[in-house]
Amino acid sequence: MRTTELESYLAARRQMVQAALEESLPAEDSYPPAIHRAMRYSLFAGGKRLRPILVLAAGEAVGSPVEPLLPAACAVELIHTYSLIHDDLPAMDNDDYRRGRLTCHKVFGEAIALLAGDALLTRAFAVLSQDQPGLNPARTLQAIAELAAAAGSQGLIGGQVVDMEAEGKPATLEVVNYIHAHKTGSLIRACLRLGGILGGGNEEQLAVLTRYGEALGLAFQITDDILDVVGDFQSMGKKGGVDAARGKATYPACLGLEVARRLARELCLEAQGLVRNLGSAADPLFHLAGYVLNRQG
Repeated sequence: MRTTELESYLAARRQMVQAALEESLPAEDSYPPAIHRAMRYSLFAGGKRLRPILVLAAGEAVGSPVEPLLPAACAVELIHTYSLIHDDLPAMDNDDYRRGRLTCHKVFGEAIALLAGDALLTRAFAVLSQDQPGLNPARTLQAIAELAAAAGSQGLIGGQVVDMEAEGKPATLEVVNYIHAHKTGSLIRACLRLGGILGGGNEEQLAVLTRYGEALGLAFQITDDILDVVGDFQSMGKKGGVDAARGKATYPACLGLEVARRLARELCLEAQGLVRNLGSAADPLFHLAGYVLNRQG
């Protein structure tokens, strides 16, 4: 898969996800419109849709058609968007911009932003629980449990809590590993597992996808940490240098920039080596690991 082929793959899958996301929420003018405008404002603020594409690619890697996986892909993106809205709130990171435009609470106020995040989270499970022709209901139930665990107090939320508690303190590798494996890695790992579970993967395939997701999730967050040091507003859609200013526990703060870069590369190479075991159907996953490593925003 050449660079142009990967770009075409990502564009096609992104278009599918966008169309499915449009159908996943009430219309903007549905009563009460304030909450639906806020939900849609954040959900359609841009973004690469990497997480839902990973769901689709994981399912394809185990031989599944894409269409039955779209509700799971949407559910992941709804949860990701909710987490960004809450992460940006004054009570947490207090960010003014996300993806190049004003954050949800800056446009709609803190109360509506908080409720918009809540609504996206609950909507995710409504979407995921939809009956899909060709999907085993037992696997759908397993996927719901997987996503709930990834988003909960021992997953994404747990990582956010430790991230806030570690702010302004000396960064230890143990704490940084925990934060990144949970705050970012747990949802990315879930993307791979959801695709594998709903796609009918066997235990061996699921084990490969799980470890791939763990490696890729950690590499993604390390590159995010690096971009906060070396990136700019135009490429990232938000201010750089924020982590250092807030005393965040990050890999560059703990290990230095060059060691962090080397670790991200090692993790992406590990991820690529793992999915070679799944054959040519996993080519998109192989190249997505390189895409994560080289991303600029």
